[in-house]
This record gives sequence, C-alpha cells and structure tokens, in this order.
Amino acid sequence: MRLARLIGPELESFVRECPDELPNLLDEIHPEDIADVLSDFEDDQAVELLRHLPTDYAAQVFSRLDEERQGKLADRLGAGVVARIAGEMDADERADFFSILPPTVGETVLEELERVDPEAAEDVEELRRWPDATAGGLMTTDYIAVGPHLTIQQAIEEVRKAARDAETVDTVYVVDAAHKALGFLTLRDLLLSSADDTVADVMRHNVISVPPDLDQEEVAKVLAKYDLHALPVVHENGEMLGVITSDDILDVITEEQAEDVQKMGAIAPIADRYFDASLGMFVRKRAPWLVVLFIGGFFTTAALKTFDRVLATVAQLAFYVPLLISAGGNSGSQSSTLVIRGLAVGDIRTSDWWRVLCRELGQGIVLGTLLGSLGLTRVLLAGDGARFALLIGVTILCIVTMGCVVGGMLPIVLHRLGLDPATSSNPFIATLVDVLGIVIYLTAAQWVMSDVLAQAPAGS
Repeated sequence: MRLARLIGPELESFVRECPDELPNLLDEIHPEDIADVLSDFEDDQAVELLRHLPTDYAAQVFSRLDEERQGKLADRLGAGVVARIAGEMDADERADFFSILPPTVGETVLEELERVDPEAAEDVEELRRWPDATAGGLMTTDYIAVGPHLTIQQAIEEVRKAARDAETVDTVYVVDAAHKALGFLTLRDLLLSSADDTVADVMRHNVISVPPDLDQEEVAKVLAKYDLHALPVVHENGEMLGVITSDDILDVITEEQAEDVQKMGAIAPIADRYFDASLGMFVRKRAPWLVVLFIGGFFTTAALKTFDRVLATVAQLAFYVPLLISAGGNSGSQSSTLVIRGLAVGDIRTSDWWRVLCRELGQGIVLGTLLGSLGLTRVLLAGDGARFALLIGVTILCIVTMGCVVGGMLPIVLHRLGLDPATSSNPFIATLVDVLGIVIYLTAAQWVMSDVLAQAPAGS
C-alpha cells in the first residue's frame, strides 16, 4: 500500500482542524509522498493543503506534480501564492512550470514574481529562450561559480553562502569577470587543497561542456560518456549559461526510452501516463499507424494473389506460409532492436553500415541454417517428401538472412536521412519482410516444383 493512502486522511484532518501543526508533521515525510497524496485529492483539497504548507516545502511538492495538475492548481491558487511557490522552485523546474501555463495566467504570475523575486523572474526569461528538448531547456542557473584569484579558503566560504540555493555542490565552476568558463573544482579538490592555494592553481582546465542548442538526447550521451554528475552549458562565445544535473538527464532518458518503445510499437509518442490519456488520444495516436500497416498488408495479399496458381496446384505450400513469414519477421525485429539500441547509445554510426551489413549477413546465414534445419526436419516428419523439405529449408535460410539484413540496415538508412531510427518499428519491418518472404518462398517453389506445375491443368 502506498504511503500516500496511509497519511492522506491524517493530512486532511490536520488541514481542517490544526493547519498550524502541518510543518511538524511533514518534518520526516518526503515531498514526493505528499505529491502522491495530492494526486488523490480533489483540486479544492489540494489547493487548501498547498496554501498551508511552508512555501519552500510547497515548492518541492508542486514541482513533482504532473504538468496538467500544476496548470489546474495554479488557476485556483491565485497569482500571489503561485509566484511565491515558483520563487522557491529550482530554476529549471520554474521555467518548465511557466512553459505549461496559459499565456494570460503565465504573464500575470510572472509580473507577481518580478515583484516578490526579481532575480527568479529574470531566470525564467533567460531559460525560456531555449526549446524544452535542448541543453538550454534542461539547464538550471542555480550553480556555484567562483573567481580564479580567490584562495581555497575564500572559495569554500563562497560555496557555503551559495550552497542552499544551488542545484549541486559537487562541482564548483571557475569563471572570469565576463562569466566565461575557465575550469572547475570538485568538492574533493576544495577539501584536500591548502587553504592558502589559489583557485587558479588547483582548478582543472578540461571543462567538458555542451552548447545550449544541443538536443537533449545528445546531452545525455555526453554526460554518460564522461561519467559526470553535472554538465555545464556554455555559449559559443565561452560564456557559461548554466548546468545540467544527472537527475535531469535521468528524466530525459526515461522520456526518450518511452518514446522509442512507443515508436517501435508503431504508436505516435504519448506523453501522458496510460490512465491519464483519453480514449480519443489513444485512437488518434494509434489509428494512423494501424491504417498504414493495414495498407501495407495489401502488398502481402497482392504477393499471394500473384502466385495463386502455384498455391492452388501444390496445396502443401499454403500450410507453411505462417511458419516462414514469422521466422523472417522475428529475425528482422531482433536485428532492428539491436541496431536501434546501438545507434541510440553511440555504439553504431551511419558510417558503420558496411560492418553492420556484414555482421547481419553472417548472423542471418547461421541463424537461417539453424531454423532451416528444424523446418526441413519438420517437413520430413510430416511425410511431405525430400524435395519439399529441401524447398522449406532453403527458403527459411533465405528469409531469415533477408530479415536480418533488412532489420539491420533500415534503421541506419533512416538515421542517415535524419529520421528517428525507432520509426523503423517492428511492425513495419515485419510487414516488409512478410512481403519479401512470400515472394522468395513462392518463387523458389515455382522453380523447385516446375515439373508439377507443368503438369497442372491451365485453368487451375
């Protein structure tokens, strides 16, 4: 049972009977658990609870609510309360919050925020310059920076002053008077250095940074590659704009993975949680792709229609169609999944297409031989004859090899064209491999069974 269900009734009674005691009750409760409680509350109850929470604690709770709920509660709380809560939020979360507010509400709250906390309002304006899915949209301006001429003792004092509002204290950045990034210090560097040393003597000069317009998926790759806890965002002129912390990247990775999984299932990305999305949204997101895949199935039908005389003459051929096309579709889906993953984490580049082709071709031959042997044995046990068994075995070998090659190369082609490789979803590859597999199977059957077909009546 969730903690929220246990403490929810108690919170309600505290709000009604003794709201002044709430801060004492919340000392040992994580804001995430209170956010869970609010998700079960009606809007009026949630508003009443937020009004009675300490402002800094309310900001932590509010930032953990989903965007739709934030917008609804902001309308009811009023500009003054919302501005005070926003002033206590982390800079990046504050900017995200303003981005989801209706323009009229957002401007009213921003005006109020300028009155109560001009610096926070300025941060909002700065961060709103950048698109949400870029480094600039992810960064926060709540970081610690010191000058190069300070002593280590002075730098530690600066860290103590700024630590309460900073997103992270693990890394301290060194900037000049124009706020250009010169280097950085870790907390370990500060603690282990002599108090009389200068920051310039101790700092590390190799600053790994990203530009503000870099896509969030690329930002995640950089942070993972260098195993960083924080990644500075630096303008092309060298000015340090902000930092991106690992917890923000974790959200990005979760979002990107969810989007890729949905695309691989031939579903347009859905940002909402499953039970939050409406029936109409699911239909809109799924129907277009289902229509496209359904029309793609017409080609499978057309391929079968082209070889109807072959199927009519040798009835056994139809029995093995599901077996053959499933082998090709499954092998293609496996290859596609592996290559999409490789492209996503940077293990595979588009220039590696020849190496991928050779690998998938080799795997296809080995796997096709394995499955073809099983298929050949199955036909022999069914008593359909050695020639028919050879047809099935060779066809499976060709189809599995073709499935691996198509599944491996299609994501690379899409990536080269600037499209998301996840768009080459498993259903698309399965449909393509189905058509090609049927053509291979029945073409081979025409060749192997040519004498049987020659003896068949012309009208059959």
